Amino acid sequence: MTDISFMTVQGMHCSACAQRIEKVVSKIDGVVEIHVNLATETARIMLDKKRTSITNVIRKINTIGFKATLLEEDTKHHDTKESEVHTLLWKFVFSAFLTMPLAWAMFSHFEWADFMYVPVLFTNPLFQFTITLPIQFIIGYHFYERAWQAIKNRYVNMDVLVVLSTSTAFFYSHYLTFTSIHDLTHTSSIVLYYETCAFIITFILLGQLLEAKTKIKTTKALTQLYELQTKHATLYKNGETSQTPVEQLIPGDIIILRPGEKVPIDGQIVHGRSMINESLLTGESSPVEKKISDHVYAGTVNHHGALKIKVTEQTSETVLAHIIRVVEEAQSSSAPIQRIADRLVAYFIPTVIFIAGVTFVLSYMTLQPGHIGSGFEKVIAVLIIACPCALGLATPTSIMVGSGYAARLGILFKEGKFLELLGHCQTIILDKTGTLTKGIPHITDMYTERITHQAFLEMVGAVENHSEHPIAKAIVHKARMRTPVLPIANHVVSIPGFGIRGSVNGVSITIANPKYFRQHNHDLPYKMYQRIIRLEAEGKTVMVVHINSQFSGIIAVADTLKPSTITAVAQLRKMGFHLIMLTGDNHRVGKHIARQVGIKNVETDVTPQDKVDIIKKTQNSNDKIIMVGDGLNDAPALATADVGVSMGTGSDVAIEAGDVTIIKGDLNRLVDAIIISKKTMTNIKQNLLWAFLYNMIMIPFAMLGLLAPWIAGAAMAFSSLSVTLNALRLNRIL
Repeated sequence: MTDISFMTVQGMHCSACAQRIEKVVSKIDGVVEIHVNLATETARIMLDKKRTSITNVIRKINTIGFKATLLEEDTKHHDTKESEVHTLLWKFVFSAFLTMPLAWAMFSHFEWADFMYVPVLFTNPLFQFTITLPIQFIIGYHFYERAWQAIKNRYVNMDVLVVLSTSTAFFYSHYLTFTSIHDLTHTSSIVLYYETCAFIITFILLGQLLEAKTKIKTTKALTQLYELQTKHATLYKNGETSQTPVEQLIPGDIIILRPGEKVPIDGQIVHGRSMINESLLTGESSPVEKKISDHVYAGTVNHHGALKIKVTEQTSETVLAHIIRVVEEAQSSSAPIQRIADRLVAYFIPTVIFIAGVTFVLSYMTLQPGHIGSGFEKVIAVLIIACPCALGLATPTSIMVGSGYAARLGILFKEGKFLELLGHCQTIILDKTGTLTKGIPHITDMYTERITHQAFLEMVGAVENHSEHPIAKAIVHKARMRTPVLPIANHVVSIPGFGIRGSVNGVSITIANPKYFRQHNHDLPYKMYQRIIRLEAEGKTVMVVHINSQFSGIIAVADTLKPSTITAVAQLRKMGFHLIMLTGDNHRVGKHIARQVGIKNVETDVTPQDKVDIIKKTQNSNDKIIMVGDGLNDAPALATADVGVSMGTGSDVAIEAGDVTIIKGDLNRLVDAIIISKKTMTNIKQNLLWAFLYNMIMIPFAMLGLLAPWIAGAAMAFSSLSVTLNALRLNRIL
């Protein structure tokens, strides 16, 4: 039995850290899959509970120098991020304060700065050593700590590069200081590099501080979802009210909701009327009127009247809880394009250390023979400028912002890879009922033979009461208007793609479309056959009823298009997609709907298996397919397509089968989802291009001595920050 868990992982500071965790954990027997997200500092682990446990995984991660905590238990994760920012801020302030005298002393080396007064104390080697010491080993202690953990666990990361470069500068300067201690009055002949390590640590701290702040912004969408959850609800019991923790509520409890309060848990209104802001679900801020028997959802806001609500779900099963789980999963996963950066980083840091060694040899032997200080300076610049932080942040930061923005519109991507794939597809296959149409049909015509309408509706309604199909619901609704209490149906069996059959009071009843009866050689009366043709030409769906294997009547049902369908289909055509409509209805009904919405390619009379076969056939022509559906019958097709988009108005099975969920079933949101996918991928490519070019251009400059180490530190910090800021730019362009 496989289980998916989420955890926070503290102590990661570059993509090499994330790769190390993935490599080590994936070797544990029973771990099926692991994705570590550097930007959110989270991990998504799928494991076989019979072979290992999440406790073993956490223990393993902790032994290699990181701190892992189950996300469900880590309720203070966001407070921890704020605390990290606070700590980095004070480290940066103290480091910058101690670096200022060293920066001032640098002016004594420049002829153009002769006019500036530089205190003699600031150029004194012992003074420089004294103020650099706490920067290097107290403020910068965490670099040594993490570098040691990395080396101990046989891998290299950004901290190793920082420690190698700053330690080289510090200890070389230390050597020069104390070998010349007998003549410290003549400091002009001593070239020291204390300011180099001080500048590097200060700039890296600044970069990490700004990066941590922007990371908090990229997780803003998820934070806002957490904030929608309420801790307590007003329980109404035995005529009295009391404040009760939401997690203690059970289905059937009655709660009171006052004006201005958030709905604490999913439920059904049993008393009162109000306007509810459901922007959480729809992305639209306009309130929706709610009355008795209507459902309300956790996280939505009550605007006006007081309501009594009967709890229908536990806290872990609310729509809001489902949204949070999906967004967490999307932001903890990685897109396929991330593999480009991962493959590069796996060899990048060892290659950089090799390049640094070659740089020193070339400098000492060729460029500036015998000048060891110059060689060290170039090595330091190479090690610092090559930190691959930007590569590690390029993809996950954009995925976080894109999926977070989508969540605010009511679009949920299950994984980062679907955010990438959606924009790469060429063909969209659309189910009709519930996707293009409202999925709330109503009975328009009914004809019976040898039985009264009342008895006919009672028996048909009793059997259809076992189905969740929209047509079945329309029939049951009509039957209950005549007979509120329907008889009990037995031996009810679904006929996938055709209808349903069962028995009522010992009488067998089959309700199916005309195609089913033709396939089973059951002829229809000629007049009824002509009537069916006429009804179908009007765009109505006709169900034929046989009682005890004898024709007994027909029911015609009509569905109407969603308001968004025609404009959304037109927009999808404009975007260049090849559109196909699939329906279990007959050719005449299918063509009628297709003409209304402007879709030329229509497949009618299709079963659930036919839908799967059509998708596979289209995929064989190297087309990537988006399947959009909402019903139980669509679940196999949604799972088969490259990207399955489930409309949230449909069954829970369809929502679980889909890779992308549009919560309120508005087809315009599919257009939005595709735009978000395309712009997010463009943003990721910009990030990767910048990260690659940055290293390709800067490393040769550092090797040639054209880049001072302190400038390299500033440039490295700017590189990571620029990638994160570019990802945040998505919020403005989407």
